[in-house]
Parts: sequence; C-alpha cells; structure tokens
Amino acid sequence: MKHWMRTLGALALTLGFVLAGCQKGPDKAAENATTAGELKVGFVYTSPVGEAGYSWAQDQGRKAIEKLGVKTEFVESVKEGADAERVIENMARSGDQIIFATSFGFMDPTMKVAKDYPNVKFMHCSGFKSAENVDNYFGRIYQARYLTGMVAGLMTKTNILGYVAAFPIPEVIRGINAFTLGARSVNPKAQVRVVWTKTWFDPALEKDAAISLLDVNADVIAQHQDSAGPQEAAAQRGKYCIGYNSDMSKFAPKAHLTAAVWNWAPLYESIVKEVREGAWKGGRSIWWGMDKGVVDIAPYGPMVPKDVQDKVNAQKALFKKGEDKVFVGPIKDQAGQIKFAAGVKAEDKDLLGMTWFVDGVVGSVQ
Repeated sequence: MKHWMRTLGALALTLGFVLAGCQKGPDKAAENATTAGELKVGFVYTSPVGEAGYSWAQDQGRKAIEKLGVKTEFVESVKEGADAERVIENMARSGDQIIFATSFGFMDPTMKVAKDYPNVKFMHCSGFKSAENVDNYFGRIYQARYLTGMVAGLMTKTNILGYVAAFPIPEVIRGINAFTLGARSVNPKAQVRVVWTKTWFDPALEKDAAISLLDVNADVIAQHQDSAGPQEAAAQRGKYCIGYNSDMSKFAPKAHLTAAVWNWAPLYESIVKEVREGAWKGGRSIWWGMDKGVVDIAPYGPMVPKDVQDKVNAQKALFKKGEDKVFVGPIKDQAGQIKFAAGVKAEDKDLLGMTWFVDGVVGSVQ
C-alpha cells in the first residue's frame, strides 16, 4: 500500500512539473522568439472587420506590419468582458509576443491576462491603465474631429448638427466636444445634438438614432459608431453626413462630406521596430496626432466648396506642424462655467478624463 502511495506521489509531483512547464512555456517561448526577431502578433477586434469602420482601420494596420515579415492573427466581433479575457489569454498562451487589444472595454481583461504573462507585450487602445508589460495607446482623433466640425459648421443650413454617439466615456465625449468647437469656430450659431446608442456596432439602431436627429431638423449627421447606418440615414433624407474611422463615402456618395479617419500603420510599425530592437518599454501612454500621420480626414465630397476646403486645410496644416490648439480657452461647459480660461491649454490628463460637454452641445453625458 505504501509502495503505491509513493508511486502515486511521484507521479503527482512529475505531473505538477509538467503542468507548470505548460503554463509558463508559451510565455518563455514569447521571450525567446522576441529576442530572435521572430514576431507573432495578435489583434483583438470588437466588431467585424467588414469593408469600413473602426475594426477595418485597425486591420489595415495589421496588414501593414505583415509586410515587415511579422506573422499576425486576429479575432473579430469579440465581446467586452469574459470573452475578451478568454481570447487575449488564448493568444498569449499560443505564443503571441505582442497583443493589440483594440477597444476601451478590453482594458481590464488585458490587465488581468498581462499579470500571468510578463514576457508578452500588451498594447491596449484608448484606455488609461498600464503596467510593466502593458502600454496604452491612442491617436489624437479629436484633431480630425475638429476639422470635420469646421466642415459641418460651414455646410449646415439649419445650424443643427446631429451626432450619433456610442458610449458616454471620455474618448467619445472628447470627440463630440472637439467637433463642436470646430463647428462653432466658423459658425457660432451651430449646435450639436447628441443621441447615445450604447453600442459600438449595431447598424439598425445607429441608423434609427440618426433618423431621430434628422427629425429634429439636423441637416448634417456625424457619428462615433463603427457602422455606416447613420450615413445611410442622412443620404436617404437628402442631408449631409460625416463618417468616422474610415472613408465611408461609398455608402453615401451624394451625402458624405468627409470623415475623421485612422491610419494605425505608423504606430504599429514603430512598436514592431521597438520590440525587435529591444527598445520597447511598458507603462507608457502613447498618444500620437496628425503630425505623426495616425489621424486625418477623408477626401472631401464633391459638394464641399473650395472655400470651405481652403479654410479647413489651413487648420489641418497647423495640426500637421504639431500646433494643437483645439482645447485652448476660453472654453465653457454647457452650464456656462469656464473650464479653461483664456489662453490656457488643456493638459492631456484633462482630456483623458473629460466627462463634460462644451457650450453648444445639446444632450446629456449619461
């Protein structure tokens, strides 16, 4: 009997070592592969890649680094929460050395998985948490939002601009505020009416939200959504629209004025280079703007007059030079209270934690 107990104990001990090796193996493999310059990179998307929109734009960045000899994989339409944690952990376990978690709601799952895989580099998009092996990153898309707001402010006839918005988080609120500031810089009478959908990708619901704004006399529809539903609604009513994430003109060619668009390739290529050279550092917040080529606006629609284009392009040229004065006071909130005094420029921490609307926005931040 004791002989069998000793035998079982030995087997259990051996099995324990094997399981421990299985748990740590992928992470150690990731470290060794990174050192050797053989990179495998994973991407987690919150919506379908499709033909346009946020995940499509992210996927263009993935394709760009494949040209650098990087092996990539992606999973699309991942729900935030437990599903995201499962997908991220599977990528880390399978040997991905860099994992791009591309949605705000992937932040906590990323941080949780990162603790168990210290040799994997995690890049979380649009969040604010970081660690020794986690960077958060985003682009100053509010610069492009400001420019599209200028276009909308100059093109509107009713002075009512509609904005179909996803979730009331700082990223989205900041974009609405920048759009409003841009519109009112050229048209002080313009107001921006906001409808929340509480979705990232739901074409039918987002289209219905746009219709509700068109019903209150909005004649330009902007959006922070992944689908082209709002674009289609505006086109069907004979009104104008402004896209987001990518050029959406093909969905509403007679209505699409321009769009705030992403170009993730420069940032992703830079991260790959850092990892290969051993220069990557965790704990950072990376926030590139138009001067780095990460954000831009789509080509103007044929209905946008040259004088409008010239005004917007003049401001765009300043952004490309690194001159960013979008959030420079005097700036008031909806209640008329001064948030930034004359000449005062908002710090990044103010922008990253923005939970209030500027004067000119009609709607609630809830």
